[in-house]
Amino acid sequence: MSVLKRPIVTEKMTGLNKQGKYAFEVELRANKLEIGKAIEKMYGVNVEAVHTMRSLGKKRSKNINGRVVTGKTPTTKKAIVTVAEGEVIDIYADL
Repeated sequence: MSVLKRPIVTEKMTGLNKQGKYAFEVELRANKLEIGKAIEKMYGVNVEAVHTMRSLGKKRSKNINGRVVTGKTPTTKKAIVTVAEGEVIDIYADL
């Protein structure tokens, strides 16, 4: 099972790419060392720092055929990875 789920490509993160920072959605139980090693292995870059954050799932409800259906969005974990100066991760290379 891979530690990395997917890269996060948003307008805000694209702006941080110029500073050498990239965001990824990772497994909930992954720690910073595992994330750093996975990035180095997959993209062949040197990782300087890894910052992680958890986004708790929110409760959602909607009306379906006159009934209220409630549920919850999943909890996710994001990692912002800083690579060494001059190195670049090409996220679109695998497409």
